[in-house]
Amino acid sequence: MSSNRDTISDGKAGRRRSGAASSSFSASAAKATLESAPESGDTLTLGRLMDDMPVGTLHRFVVWVVGIGLFFDMYEIFLVSSIGTALQEEYGFDRHSTDFKLLLASAFIGMFFGSFFLGSMADRIGRRKAFLVSLAWYSGFSLIGAFSVNAWMLLVCRLLTGIGVGAIYPVADSFLSEILPKDRRGRLAAWAYTASYFAVPMVGFLALWLNPLHFGVVGGWRVTLAIGSLGAVFVMLVQHRLPESPRWLLAQGRVSEAHAMLRRFAQSAAVSVPHIAPEKVINGHASTLSERLALLRRSPYNKRYVMLAIFHLFQGFGYYGFGTLASLVVKSRGFNVTDGTLFTALSFLGYPVGSLLSIPLLNWVERRSLVIGAILAIAVFGLGFAYSNNSALIVFFGVLTTCASNVFSNAYHVYQAEIFPAGARSTAIGSTYALSRIVSGALPFVLLPVLSLYGAGAMFGVIAAALVVVAVTVRALGPRTTRRSQDDINPV
Repeated sequence: MSSNRDTISDGKAGRRRSGAASSSFSASAAKATLESAPESGDTLTLGRLMDDMPVGTLHRFVVWVVGIGLFFDMYEIFLVSSIGTALQEEYGFDRHSTDFKLLLASAFIGMFFGSFFLGSMADRIGRRKAFLVSLAWYSGFSLIGAFSVNAWMLLVCRLLTGIGVGAIYPVADSFLSEILPKDRRGRLAAWAYTASYFAVPMVGFLALWLNPLHFGVVGGWRVTLAIGSLGAVFVMLVQHRLPESPRWLLAQGRVSEAHAMLRRFAQSAAVSVPHIAPEKVINGHASTLSERLALLRRSPYNKRYVMLAIFHLFQGFGYYGFGTLASLVVKSRGFNVTDGTLFTALSFLGYPVGSLLSIPLLNWVERRSLVIGAILAIAVFGLGFAYSNNSALIVFFGVLTTCASNVFSNAYHVYQAEIFPAGARSTAIGSTYALSRIVSGALPFVLLPVLSLYGAGAMFGVIAAALVVVAVTVRALGPRTTRRSQDDINPV
């Protein structure tokens, strides 16, 4: 596939392939690409071919791998909130104690450092390698955490686990955005996110089953922790088959490798690659951090970067505020530990349901509008959850809140990866996404005192106000992206 006679720059070979019968890419997608901007004199480029390529087996393989990797990521994020009551009993924590708040916050603090410092790793070493490294990292520390001999060892392990977890979402968002065709980008990315969210009710019901159990002297919560380490096994199984992003390779000046990877995606889709013009390479080398930051300071990316920073400062109030503190809210209403865990686990069923619902919505609704509508729905349903006074209403509004949460989450993960160029995409996402992680880590210190002093209604009132800020900011500063070519969205 990488031999000289097969190189993408070989005009004759390109013309022979473009003349192939029904499998010819140039007869359909390439033609559509040329017709999309005839006035501007645009020629075929790697980016346009990736945007218009039919979905092949390699595209689906990447979606499946990313979905499984994110499954373990979500498992880790919601783990401590699900086993929190068991940890209170194991270590004698009071829910108002600083130690317990630190334990709840530890993974999110780690996620901040992972997103901020390692999120841009994918712009340096590639999407494939960064994804595998992050997954192996947090799987390893999750396993070590299961053998914690005291609360402080568990806290440190959760902090280190969070570093790997924090890095993986910016990498996954960039990876999916760059390899998926523009007409199927939202829908297929949503399938990957949907696979991940089945981890949320799973960890909830595992906690419900395992929390009361003891296997000899081993608490059941340790088994729940150890299950999160299975991601490392998955890494070993898929590492040799996972491709690299052609767009990232091109952004690094590795043109021949980018073209070879383009051919690999085209071959999996049973199409031929036509002759394309010599590629415009921005740097001709692997970009440095200062070059990526300089790009983000240019218009229109500076406005988008400010929007995403404000977005992530406040969106965590709704998404992680509910997921982390739901069981404590239920307990504050006078329900016992078992009932609180059951209600939370049932509420968590809304996460995969909402993620499934987002799949058609991402095709039908402009992504910016979907982000705004979903986050306002979280605010409304969260207030309903806070003011519910019986078990049926608690579960009803809990499911609606989590359902809206994952329509929102899937929409914004696709959206934030579409609005920056490949050379700085992971850096932009990672550095802003880190803000949501550190805010989420601070939420127990901010929201638990409000819950204790003023009740669940006041706590969710604070959350609702934060979400309104997000909606206004996205509407004012965010561009439209649905079914648009990334070359058009991001004119470098």
